[in-house]
Amino acid sequence: MSSPDNILPPKFADLLAIDPSLEPFRDVISRRYSAYHRYASTIELNEGGLLKFAQGYTKLGLNRIQIAQPRSTSATSATSATSASSEVKHHQDGTNAIVYREWLPGAKAAWLTGDFNGWNRRSHPLVLGEFGVWQLVLPDKADGSSAIPHGSALQLHLELANGSFADRIPAWSPYVVQPEHTPVYEARYYQPAQPYVFRNARPAVPHALRIYEAHVGIASTEPRVASYAHFTDFVLPRIAGQGYNCIQLMAVMEHVYYGCFGYQVTNFFAASSRFGPPEDLMRLIDTAHGLGLIVLLDVVHSHASKNVLDGLSYFDGTDHGYFHAGGKGQHPLWDSRLFNYGSWEVLRFLLSNLRWWIEKYRFDGFRFDGVTSMLYKHHGIGTGFSGGYHEYFGTEVDEEALVYIMLANDLVHRLGEEILPHEQPTPPRADSKAASALPRLITIAEDVSGYPAICRPVAEGGLGFDARLGMAIPDKWIKLLKEQSDDSWNMGDICFTLTNRRWRENTITYAESHDQALVGDKTIAFWLMDKEMYTSMSVLSAPSAIIDRGIALHKLIRALTFGLGGEGTLNFIGNEFGHPEWLDFPREGNKNSYHYARRQWNLVDDQLLKYRFLNEFDRAFNQLESASRFLTADNTFVSCKHESDKVIAFERGSLLFVFNFHPTQSLVDYRIGSPRPGRYLVALNSDDSTFGGFQRIDSSKAEYFTAPVPWHERPHSLTIYLPARTCLVLRCADEN
Repeated sequence: MSSPDNILPPKFADLLAIDPSLEPFRDVISRRYSAYHRYASTIELNEGGLLKFAQGYTKLGLNRIQIAQPRSTSATSATSATSASSEVKHHQDGTNAIVYREWLPGAKAAWLTGDFNGWNRRSHPLVLGEFGVWQLVLPDKADGSSAIPHGSALQLHLELANGSFADRIPAWSPYVVQPEHTPVYEARYYQPAQPYVFRNARPAVPHALRIYEAHVGIASTEPRVASYAHFTDFVLPRIAGQGYNCIQLMAVMEHVYYGCFGYQVTNFFAASSRFGPPEDLMRLIDTAHGLGLIVLLDVVHSHASKNVLDGLSYFDGTDHGYFHAGGKGQHPLWDSRLFNYGSWEVLRFLLSNLRWWIEKYRFDGFRFDGVTSMLYKHHGIGTGFSGGYHEYFGTEVDEEALVYIMLANDLVHRLGEEILPHEQPTPPRADSKAASALPRLITIAEDVSGYPAICRPVAEGGLGFDARLGMAIPDKWIKLLKEQSDDSWNMGDICFTLTNRRWRENTITYAESHDQALVGDKTIAFWLMDKEMYTSMSVLSAPSAIIDRGIALHKLIRALTFGLGGEGTLNFIGNEFGHPEWLDFPREGNKNSYHYARRQWNLVDDQLLKYRFLNEFDRAFNQLESASRFLTADNTFVSCKHESDKVIAFERGSLLFVFNFHPTQSLVDYRIGSPRPGRYLVALNSDDSTFGGFQRIDSSKAEYFTAPVPWHERPHSLTIYLPARTCLVLRCADEN
């Protein structure tokens, strides 16, 4: 029986029904859920609920409001702070004003300075109120204009506890830029006279996610930083035309160092200005919605940049504030700061950050970066995970971070249920046949540890994510490509890696992501074909065994991964057509070159180059999933893993997938098990000439009939011709 301090999750029985192995850890799960419940209850009691708590940006930072005539000029609390500006008493009720609040518990004094006051560092002091929050009220000018014009440069000037002085960017700044004269970013007051008006409703949530992972800055063929506008006009149509239904945008949260790939965030509420103004990002998302694409933000709450002048580190002069003090607040591998998730104001900051991106920019959810680092005190450094449950329910788990994750997922899903329905109506998706099992707003975890129940609801005792990334899968493919020739690949081992996931916990499968594209590694296409990609990719070139092998295996690897590896898929920008080379951002080591920080769309658009074959196969596979919805099918059965023949066969939904990985041996009258009788047709054939194959099967005429011959534990079977290095996907023509 649970005590008030040890509450069992209300739907814990549902979790045990899925994974009975969790029963011995009932007390640990109960303790962690109880900690979440205490935080949620306290937020409800003192802050008016989680949704209101996550609107911190309406109180902190710079907000334009109507102020009431003050009763007294002696109050100094954070809620009144009228003595912050002597001008307030000269205005009547209803006066418009800018109110600036900042959490600075360690500061001795604070001033706001900038273009608006000629950079006078002492003319506009903030007043300390409750809980370490400082405030300044700036009423409109006599002519009714704002005290701070839109676009004005701003800076927070502090006197620190030790008597020294420092400058900071306001922590809740929605827009920061890099001036030409300095590498240090500065805040700009953002209050446009004509805010962007969204025109398109959010599209309906798809039945399964086919994610296009993208980075705006590298999305141009030109060696430069590409813009939101370029991505909107030139890349979004490609993504929609390719059959993806979701975009995952990287490196949006402002980061001073371009080469960090967006993972050293300095300004959490600011969309990176190097790609354009906030309105351009809004138009990007609005346009994506109009194309039927949902958009996820790659959110980084696992750590923060160590930058002091334009980040949060030592923000109020102390080494803690938003972060843990001492070594606990330092990530030794990433050289970054670690949040103190047990701090009330840090929770407000991070949870409000999530709501900000959903409300202001209309993102449809998040891919949470670095969840493994958040979950464990060792941050995954120097630690391997065997899968033993003691690794997840012992003392190495950071339970404050765990509670934050549960609150974050709770918040996002409640926003989807309670806030989004008030937006304009959502049209049905073109590929929608039934209600989606996914929520209105989606969260995905980047976790390599395999934490149990990470993708189960908080009410069950899970962490609340909707899906996790299948991070072991790309590691397996790269390991095979590095260490073994394909004729020695173990079919059973590959299938185990692809199917080794927790039941009823959605996995996003991928053969490669941005991690495999970075300099120091290679994309799958480059591992397969780098020796001849510069000379033999023309359709006019002499036949190349390396290119033929590479194109065939690229298709097979991706098709097997997407077909068997999860309940959703992911592709990194350009990999759909076998983008050559690696990804390397401009830095001192490469003489600040943009040569490898771009996407060569010209290669796939050139009809004389073979990249288009891989692109066509990727599009056809997406279209097949959209039509058949095999990613959400309940039935998945691997019927054949034949090592010497190098054959893998499995059924998923109404489809039969058959792969021949053998480099030279084509198989005639090869028998494959089937769960149902009837006539089968080719739904997809990787050997079609459209996909750069040898057209050894005429897909338009091929028919296969089952016989009542049990095979591989299936009641029926059929025989097929299966060319070497080919994938066939068959559908039953007799099925409704």
